[in-house]
Amino acid sequence: MRLHRGLPAAASGLLLALPLALAGCTTSGDDAEAPAAASATPTEAEVAAVEWTDCDDQIQPLIAGQPGSERPLSFECGRTEVPISYDDPGGDTLPLFLVRASSGAQTDPIGSLVVNPGGPGGSGADAAIGLALTLPEDVLDRFAVVGFDPRGVGLSTPVECIPAELKDRAVAAEPRPTTDEQLDAVFAMADDVAEGCAEEYGDALGTFNTVDTARDMEQLRQALGEERLTFLGYSYGTTLGSTYAELFPDRVRAMVLDAAVDPDADAIADAEATAAGLEAGFDAFAANCTGLIAGCPLGDDPRRFVEELLAQADATPIPSSEPEESRQATPGIVLTAIQAGLYDTASWPQLAQGLAAARDGDARALFSLADQYTGRLEDGTYTNLFDANLAINCADTEQTVEESRVRQLAPEWGERFPLFGAGSAAGLYTCSVWEAERTPLPERDAEGSAPIVVVGNAGDPVTPLAGAVDLAEDLDSGVLLTWEGQGHTAYPKTECVTAAVNAYLIDLVAPVDGLTCPA
Repeated sequence: MRLHRGLPAAASGLLLALPLALAGCTTSGDDAEAPAAASATPTEAEVAAVEWTDCDDQIQPLIAGQPGSERPLSFECGRTEVPISYDDPGGDTLPLFLVRASSGAQTDPIGSLVVNPGGPGGSGADAAIGLALTLPEDVLDRFAVVGFDPRGVGLSTPVECIPAELKDRAVAAEPRPTTDEQLDAVFAMADDVAEGCAEEYGDALGTFNTVDTARDMEQLRQALGEERLTFLGYSYGTTLGSTYAELFPDRVRAMVLDAAVDPDADAIADAEATAAGLEAGFDAFAANCTGLIAGCPLGDDPRRFVEELLAQADATPIPSSEPEESRQATPGIVLTAIQAGLYDTASWPQLAQGLAAARDGDARALFSLADQYTGRLEDGTYTNLFDANLAINCADTEQTVEESRVRQLAPEWGERFPLFGAGSAAGLYTCSVWEAERTPLPERDAEGSAPIVVVGNAGDPVTPLAGAVDLAEDLDSGVLLTWEGQGHTAYPKTECVTAAVNAYLIDLVAPVDGLTCPA
């Protein structure tokens, strides 16, 4: 399973425990149940108001001591209802959970900046809080930041059908399956997950898809009283934003799509590009490490170091010094931690030190990275990131990849992309056995939309730059902004990109198409 996690570590998962802290802000426990079947009488959808409550008391303790927490921020939690099915807009509804962050220094407000952090499965409520701490104050002075948990995510009727024990096994499993026996185990696990989720949700499983989430976002725009939408989306959030723009092009005020998922790549091409991007990302991490004046903890050949560590973990899984931690790091844990650490250059020192410590017998730092990435909480439970990621990704495509094709690709990609190729190939099987109605993503040119700024990163290990180029070309009003930096996502990491995006969000002055910002 690939997670297109969007926000850098400082702004996402702030925290993974946030849904627990905010649980008292929701209404009944029925929110977690599978949505009921929609009624049969077609009527027009009514826009439900957002019911806002002050939730400073829940959120302020979570952000205390974080960079940006000194800002004069206030937080509201909200709830609204949207149709389960837009084929029956007057039928049954499901709840959406929101967080709105506002600055006490705001002057001359423009409106709401709606955000999505990626995934799919990332919490928009988390994102609103994290971005309130990290966005430029010029933007916070003009916008309230609004994040909503998309349908099936977080506190918005979360999809929950994969047991924690099975998630633990999936993360710890062989990360580079190439033999028939290894691939058989991958296929069996995917079959178990698909059967369990289909049994849990039945026909409702297809409810959790991007097209309907984009329609939810239009309902939300109206409920917020915005004439047109201002949106900031990262990674998978670029898929959601561009889908909204395709469905409602005349309702876009400004849209920033950072770290674009390629709209033109099919499942195989996308998985191959991700494997290549992660491999290049590791090489960039390794080059940075060996260039350190103080020396690289992994020696002069980090790739060889990692191969030896994977062999060590395979022979004898590595324990952790974390008190009461009973897990031991298998190659799956090691490679998951590496993938997590490649997302943001700020994590590179932790990754290097964690790999070195694991070689010496302590996998504590690697578990920390892996758990942040997968949504595993301290008590051994998980957020529903895994479940939602799988449900939404699979609902969004009708493409299937047969076992025989995966068996062919896994060893081929394992040769070409030694760390990440085989695992990317094996993941192609997952949606082939997913038992749910599909709602494929539309082609996206968003004819008639205001300018849409697409931000790409030359060194993005997760959504390579080619995806941003393709999306900007596909969109009739697409404007490409490129950063020659490393890591996943670009705004607001560098002054050039930040200045261009700020001017666009605030004053609607789009950058020159093709502008490139230096690393």
